[in-house]
Amino acid sequence: MLPPPDDFDPPVGVAIELSPGLRRVLAPNPSPMTYRGTNTYLIGQSDLALIDPGPLSEAHLDAIMTAVEPGQRISHIIVTHSHLDHSPLARPLSQRTGAPVHGFGGPEAGRSPVMADLAAAGLAGGGEGIDHSFRPDIEIGDGEIIEGPDWALNVVHTPGHLGNHIALGWGDICFTADHVMGWASSLVSPPDGDLTDFMASCARLRTRNWSVFHPGHGAPVEDPAARLDWLIAHRQGREAAILSALESGPATARQIAERVYTDTPPALLPAAERNVFAHLVDLLGRELIAPTGPLGAEAVFSRRS
Repeated sequence: MLPPPDDFDPPVGVAIELSPGLRRVLAPNPSPMTYRGTNTYLIGQSDLALIDPGPLSEAHLDAIMTAVEPGQRISHIIVTHSHLDHSPLARPLSQRTGAPVHGFGGPEAGRSPVMADLAAAGLAGGGEGIDHSFRPDIEIGDGEIIEGPDWALNVVHTPGHLGNHIALGWGDICFTADHVMGWASSLVSPPDGDLTDFMASCARLRTRNWSVFHPGHGAPVEDPAARLDWLIAHRQGREAAILSALESGPATARQIAERVYTDTPPALLPAAERNVFAHLVDLLGRELIAPTGPLGAEAVFSRRS
């Protein structure tokens, strides 16, 4: 089951204090993939860290600048990953403020070898769309610390939703971007998303005793361990359903999605198909299934005996 419905519906473009030194500004980009819109976070009292500028929107740029109070400046712009709803405003914001853009790397950074092979074979990404022009001014790696006068953020590389995806630890608070969201499970769409990496990133986050997750979309997650357990169980349940669907014979990702995602609106079925394909690639890597012919989105898969 999905997480229960919530009442998360904050005003767009208004800086809301979540805790001392932390504010959130909601971008004006609601959609079936982004929920109410992208959450932009401001951390600090004087020199501010800004996490996820959001989509290319003059209104959101103005809202961010309005949130900067007298005596404050944006000193660091940090992009968690290069999807079109998170990174495009980084460059205009950097030009407005002079702050450098930090990120794990360009759109293909952190991509696993199997996904690199799929991309080289012509498989294109689906879902939220890649910001192909994104390049950080400063590349940040796993375990690095980004610091300001009154804050320090620990970079945690969390590939899965996208290869260059990072989370950011602030004490026992974690900004999880799209790896753990406040309203649904994350889209994992090959070749940009990798389910094997996604599950490993879930397991890695689960080793820490976080007090709250602040996601890229939706409300704060007040029980991080329970949400991670749900995400892992949710994926394991999908895996079991996919393997069950293959019991009746070989099938494509599309055919399996139609059997498994019976309650999914037709408009979201392509995303469901991508999720199924992500599972199939993961199952292939674990030698539980095999494709007929080359690995690809149109391949026919069967269970190994």
